[in-house]
Amino acid sequence: MLEAQHVGAGSSSRTAAGIRQQFSTPVTVAGMRHSVEFYANFHERVGGEERPMVQQGYLFLLAMQEHVAEARARVRMQQGLGVGAELLDHEGLAERFPWVERRAALGATFCPTDGFLHPATVYNEAMAAAQRLGAKLVQHAPVTGCKRAGGRIVSVSTPRGSFAADLFIDATNAWSPRLARVLGATELPIAPLKRYLWFIQRDGSLSADELAAMPLVVTPSGAYCRPESRESLLVGWAHEAQPEPDFDYDDQDRVEEAFSHRSGTDSLAFAAWASVAEVIPKVGEFAGITATTCGYYATTPDHNPFLAYDPQVSNLVRLAGFSGHGAMFGPFTALVAATLADAGHDVSHVPVGFTDVPMGDFAIGREYRHAERLVI
Repeated sequence: MLEAQHVGAGSSSRTAAGIRQQFSTPVTVAGMRHSVEFYANFHERVGGEERPMVQQGYLFLLAMQEHVAEARARVRMQQGLGVGAELLDHEGLAERFPWVERRAALGATFCPTDGFLHPATVYNEAMAAAQRLGAKLVQHAPVTGCKRAGGRIVSVSTPRGSFAADLFIDATNAWSPRLARVLGATELPIAPLKRYLWFIQRDGSLSADELAAMPLVVTPSGAYCRPESRESLLVGWAHEAQPEPDFDYDDQDRVEEAFSHRSGTDSLAFAAWASVAEVIPKVGEFAGITATTCGYYATTPDHNPFLAYDPQVSNLVRLAGFSGHGAMFGPFTALVAATLADAGHDVSHVPVGFTDVPMGDFAIGREYRHAERLVI
């Protein structure tokens, strides 16, 4: 395991860390069902003291009748794949989640087994488990070159030495395009886009118990929130951004003035807070924004990742382009990687126990016809 800096130095430590099965494409729903089941049994499979997943649900609020109709078909598809999602009408939403402003939504979709992760627990405990099984971790070892022969990588070079192997796996996500240039691999359409998160201190009439029990809520505007703790609400909101292909590690924490909570009420931080408060009025009573953090999505044209062998390098597997869903994809990605490693070539389907997941939507060189629509 070659880490350019240290375990957790990239996007995984800067994520909202949601995990959900409520996606719009069946292959992603099936993959996420596997991931949720894996994380639910993480302690037994991986070890560690802390459970890494909080299953308090994902609540997608719907404000337009056409969105309700689309959601009805989507929930039917999700239920057909064994996911316990449901469509709540206006009265059902008010009864289940009375803190939602009644005029803000016509209904919602909700899945109680969705939720969010503690990412540091995931990557630290997973790395510890891998090392117990014989894996070697080399940190501060960015790949700076490689030796190739016959369309294969023989070894890669780093400041910590050279490493030879029969199979190489690119799990660098937003860094994948620059690694591809070093390895002579296929250039994939992965755009590193900056995304921000804000943390708002609880106050007013929403109790600490109510905040701690909230699901991850996605508002009709696209702003979303979830409890970070009993006293803090995490808020995010996607925005127009230009790709930053040459970003470095320090840029991950570079907060632009227009997005900082220290820039005044004209910043996106306060706009996001206001958008959430329109839907959850008690959030408008909160004390204030205490922090702004940021990191990079590795975004693809259809918001689906690439999970396949590189067409130009026969012993290189590419696992990148997760479009903000890398943490939740983790167990499914690992299953795909193991399947590809065993096969030695791309496969048409990957068995996940309850079904076979077709891999066409994750292929390199695919047509981008089945775009994932539920991206936040």
